[in-house]
Amino acid sequence: MSGVSDKIKELLEKKARMREMGGEKAVAKQQEKGKLTARQRLEHLFDANTFREIDIFVKHRCVNFGMNEVDVPSDGVVTGHGRVNGRPVFAFAQDFTARAGTLGEMHASKICKIMDLAMKSGVPVVGFNDSGGARIQEGVDALRGYGEIFYRNSIASGVIPQISAIMGPTAGGAVYSPAMTDWVFMVKKTSHMFITGPQVIKSVTGEEISFEDLGGATTHNEKSGVAHFACDSDEHAIERIRDMLSYLPANNMEDPPAADTGDDPERRDERLDTIIPADSNQSYDVKDVIAAIVDNGDFFEPHEHYAKNIVVGFARLNGRTIGIIANQPKFLAGCLDIDASDKATRFIRFCDAFNIPLLTFADVPGYMPGSDQEHGGIIRHGAKLLWCYSEATVPKLVVILRKDYGGAYIAMSSKHLGADMAFAWPSAEIAVMGAEGAANIIYRKTIDNAEDPVATRKEKVAEYRDLFSNPYVAANRGYIDDVIVPSETRPRLIEALEILCTKRQSLPPKKHGNIPA
Repeated sequence: MSGVSDKIKELLEKKARMREMGGEKAVAKQQEKGKLTARQRLEHLFDANTFREIDIFVKHRCVNFGMNEVDVPSDGVVTGHGRVNGRPVFAFAQDFTARAGTLGEMHASKICKIMDLAMKSGVPVVGFNDSGGARIQEGVDALRGYGEIFYRNSIASGVIPQISAIMGPTAGGAVYSPAMTDWVFMVKKTSHMFITGPQVIKSVTGEEISFEDLGGATTHNEKSGVAHFACDSDEHAIERIRDMLSYLPANNMEDPPAADTGDDPERRDERLDTIIPADSNQSYDVKDVIAAIVDNGDFFEPHEHYAKNIVVGFARLNGRTIGIIANQPKFLAGCLDIDASDKATRFIRFCDAFNIPLLTFADVPGYMPGSDQEHGGIIRHGAKLLWCYSEATVPKLVVILRKDYGGAYIAMSSKHLGADMAFAWPSAEIAVMGAEGAANIIYRKTIDNAEDPVATRKEKVAEYRDLFSNPYVAANRGYIDDVIVPSETRPRLIEALEILCTKRQSLPPKKHGNIPA
């Protein structure tokens, strides 16, 4: 018995040493920066006492440059599984206290094992990135490790949700794995992402820039769009990840989880009847419309600070998860531009991959004009939106709130791209363009030759507006299923969602399409 007890004691001592990570000093240094350790991050992610670690005893095999004398606890990454809100999740957390969390052969193998298990089990995977990059001493083995992870990111895409949390430095090749996952969370002031750092940029181009301005959370949330969330702390980021997981199915073969929100499906909100300004050129906040319609006004919004002229996010209708895409009149009049098109496109594809119905609120005067947009490729970027709405086979609902002009009308989930049910408010204006622009083209000669061009132009604008700037011409053609009282929007959408929940649609057999780049 004593022999068995000794072995158990040895086991517990070995595990205790691994759990000390890089040692007391390294852990203290990590915490002085306002960062949690790898193990603390996993403790915050998972429900209490559900995390089970895998590969705690894994060691590197490098003997070059004296590495045979270097001990790296758990090879710089903690991996395992547990439960989040009672549902299974796999996760890994790079440990910056252990050799700066650098990635080598065995470090990568641990991450790959977790990803493989998540794929086999049909379970989401969450990665906490906090690493000094490739372990240079391991050379091409480290590069191979990155490649193996990238390959799995690609294969897992659209099969299981993949979430990345950037909680420290992530540079060079290390940035590509998060960029290939579905959602990227960053922490303000402590997380950075870039291909080449400030020192390299200065030596090559002479440009001087700080870590924060080059690749901080604010930069990637506002400018590049690489990240979807900018969080105040590690704890805040983890809470947001837990919230996101509550909206998502475990894999592409499941429906999203239903929740009892306690909000009356028959609830009407009279504020919606007056929320659209009388002046069609006046703005309003489309998030107020969303909040009035969805369960308890709860709206989980990624990319809040990027391409603000369009809004995307998750909500619930009668407990069912939905994905929302909405033009935002408060910014650029809700026009579609390059960034807005890309933002909406990727969100639509994610929702379609994971069986999340799509709800679109349209108020769009058109695609953004200008040489910058044309030279930047608005044609191919804008075409993505057409592509993805057409490709999506989940239930698709659209509500036209106000302006819905030209190609943008088609692009914002019109019937012609496969919307299952299309509703319009009485304030909707569905036309090729606005009344003033149309009148200038159609009645140009009449206006130019009139005794009073100003009065004639005003008359012709009113004539066009009466004829086309309303929802009824489209409704006459069956392009709009119903014109509804705004305050009744919530119950009408819930009824539509209920009847469409058994929708089944398949696309022609093919390897994959060739989406505009």
